[in-house]
Amino acid sequence: MNLSQLYKSGDTETTVRKTYMVPLDELFIEEGYNVREINQAHVEEFKAAFIAGEFVPPLAVEVTETGVKIIDGHHRFLGAKAACEAGSEIQRLECKDFVGTSADKIAYMITSSQGMPLSPIERGAAYLRLVNQGWSNSEIALKVKRSESDILQHLQLMECTPYIQKLVREGRLNYALAIELQRKHGLRADSAVSRMMGKLEGTGKTKITRSIAQPQFPAKKARNFLGLFQEAEVTGEGEFVCIRIPANNYEAYENIMEEYLNGMNDNGQNEQSTTENLSESCCNAESMANGENQSQH
Repeated sequence: MNLSQLYKSGDTETTVRKTYMVPLDELFIEEGYNVREINQAHVEEFKAAFIAGEFVPPLAVEVTETGVKIIDGHHRFLGAKAACEAGSEIQRLECKDFVGTSADKIAYMITSSQGMPLSPIERGAAYLRLVNQGWSNSEIALKVKRSESDILQHLQLMECTPYIQKLVREGRLNYALAIELQRKHGLRADSAVSRMMGKLEGTGKTKITRSIAQPQFPAKKARNFLGLFQEAEVTGEGEFVCIRIPANNYEAYENIMEEYLNGMNDNGQNEQSTTENLSESCCNAESMANGENQSQH
């Protein structure tokens, strides 16, 4: 017995929800409508499925004045066309009506289990489309079953520069780190990130990591720096003081300062943040040194 026979028997609460076999040449894709970018490898997977005669889920469509517009199933449609070009005779595709508002259609494309997982850029662009239709972050979160913080974070990604978004799209920069770098460097974000990409040349690496974006000055060198100052003599009162460093320590002091400043400036940090970071490194080093001294006692 099949479902049709079960339904006709009357001994069930099964209901009918129709699908339709729509000619391939009556279906069309609206450019820029799909929240997912076309992935050729995914198209090839559906092409192989059609050629092998495997089951492919129906497309979700909407009838318009210009034809039957695909709401969900763009890769399936392109896979069917590719199979036809390879010699398969596919005249029609199974389709079902999509019922809902334009916002419902976007939300459906986001949550559809038939599509490929959305990339951060695709997800952010889809959320932005819903925002532009008047949806609040909380409404979007409820509709797509994600947290409000997820919605906010992906919308912030859409505020990043095209260059930074390109790196995220190519997988060369984590989207959360991209947001941090955009917020931190502002108008200088592109040049700062470009310098970080330059550091990858010749290393065999292609992705900016947190250790590259936010390098930490070695604690050992910070302790050495602190040790040099412990041997310095401070004189004077009032607004200015004089720090006298032993001549044999000055070169080591200068080398540490130069290395630190070069490292921080390479990542676009200003002088104030550089000084603050060095002070923090020295404080951490002093705490570690005190801890070591106490453990020795």
